[in-house]
Amino acid sequence: MDRYRFEDKRLDLVEGSPIPFAVYQFIDRRVVTLMLSKGFCDLFGLDDPDEAYYLMDNDMYRDVHPDDVSRIADEAVRFATEGGSYEVVYRSRTPRHEDYFIVHAYGKHVYTAEGIRLAIVWYVDEGVYDENADAEGFLLSTYSKLLRQTGMLRESSYDTLTGLPNMAYFFELADAHRKSVDEQGSRAAIIYMDLAGMKSFNRKYGFAEGDRLLRSIAKVLVNEFSNESCGRLGHDHFGAFTEAVDLEGKLERVIAACAKANGGNTLPVRFGVYVGEPERVGAAIACDRAKMACDLNRGTFVSTYSFFDDSLRDRVERRTYIIESLDRALAGGWIQAYFQPIVDSKTGEVCNCEALARWVDPVRGIISPCEFIPILEGARLVHKIDLQIIDDVVACVSARRAAGERVVPVSVNLSRVDFDACDIIEELRRRVDEAGVDRSLIKVEITESVVGCDYKYMRGQIDRLHELGFNVWMDDFGSGYSSLDVLQNFDFDLIKFDMHFVRQLGSSKKSGVILTELMHLARNLGIESLCEGAETKEHVDFLRDIGCDRIQGYYFGRPAPAKALELAVPRPA
Repeated sequence: MDRYRFEDKRLDLVEGSPIPFAVYQFIDRRVVTLMLSKGFCDLFGLDDPDEAYYLMDNDMYRDVHPDDVSRIADEAVRFATEGGSYEVVYRSRTPRHEDYFIVHAYGKHVYTAEGIRLAIVWYVDEGVYDENADAEGFLLSTYSKLLRQTGMLRESSYDTLTGLPNMAYFFELADAHRKSVDEQGSRAAIIYMDLAGMKSFNRKYGFAEGDRLLRSIAKVLVNEFSNESCGRLGHDHFGAFTEAVDLEGKLERVIAACAKANGGNTLPVRFGVYVGEPERVGAAIACDRAKMACDLNRGTFVSTYSFFDDSLRDRVERRTYIIESLDRALAGGWIQAYFQPIVDSKTGEVCNCEALARWVDPVRGIISPCEFIPILEGARLVHKIDLQIIDDVVACVSARRAAGERVVPVSVNLSRVDFDACDIIEELRRRVDEAGVDRSLIKVEITESVVGCDYKYMRGQIDRLHELGFNVWMDDFGSGYSSLDVLQNFDFDLIKFDMHFVRQLGSSKKSGVILTELMHLARNLGIESLCEGAETKEHVDFLRDIGCDRIQGYYFGRPAPAKALELAVPRPA
């Protein structure tokens, strides 16, 4: 039997889905992976899609708990050879973490138009696994309970905890509902719901109380949408479908009821809504889009809702393009280091440069770093750009030195994600040393927000950089709320003041007073100072008068490619 091939458009659509599922085909008594969704890769910590496909075809049970491998492997063979439905509960972990979490997998067979049988399997994260919990008897509602009930539930279409349709059955019901609504000339809406702070709730009150909250929330949804029109999609995620009539009224009623759920011991709820369009997408895709709208409010701790619209569609499309094009952009030289001069306020000479990532795309034109940096940080891919910038900086310094041109120290920016994605300090050291570049020529910029997210860890990383001979600069000082505390607990060689101070000099007298006092503070602490955002002669004169050591801004020069870099003073100071 030949391997089934999906059309490219359909494959791209499925692979971009945030819902964890996979499509398999049984060929010659072997399970072959046809499609893996982004949600699947995220759930199992597989950052590289090619690696994910290889792993699923060659070492599918690599990260599964050893005690569970034979049981789920036997069930997979039964499902492939005998048919029926597939449901297993097992323990797994990701390459980045040693702790196991509980996976609940559901599967069913479908047939293509050509009569080829495929298997679709959905995966649900049921929470962390505590190996000591069973002995204490306090987690029987998670792993042990699910394990005991898996066989009993094999033919069930309902979630055991809440009594709602499970994800697979919910999608079937939603598709049938959409067809019925379309025939009536109306429009259907699908709603995705997420509880804000469920993990913290479980830690504070225990899993038993968390289960009570989930059951209470389920009752609220049933009261508003009916039992067959809502479902449990995952641990603390729910879905509902309804006619696109009085949607805001329905959501407001649910929010009000959820605030009283579980005797008031509850959590805020976030909703995303997708209203059907003429293209009539399936329930799974509609749910994906509703989740995208819901995720707009991620990080908020209030009950709210958002609708999927054209602007969100454009944002999602641009985000997808940036993530999917990253490797191609790096290989094609679309992303390069641009250098902006930094001037010594006393001598007026260029004393440093800052290396900044710039993406000039042959299809999209210039993509702003304000857009692609946050997206790649969220996707945990920004380290690829930062490593490329380090390579560009090292190459530029080496080339200028070989040509006998003037060389000044260059600063590079590191993200908090860099420290998680790789040993960024070792990568920096290796690249600099292999090129024969003096470490004193490379300065490391770390933002105040990066430092504040994990004091103990980042203090150790900064100490490590200093031990290796790298200067560490604090970037964007004053943009957060813990600046003084950061200065007290960390040793920085230079403070870089956020540009909003300089930009407000003409409109706010307070900015001038604050900057003046900050310069005195830096000087008394023995730390050099740098202000960015200087655009006029008035800005430069003021900063020089209050004792700022170095100045950066468009007045002296905009970021430029290495070949256009001039280390003479661009204009009189």
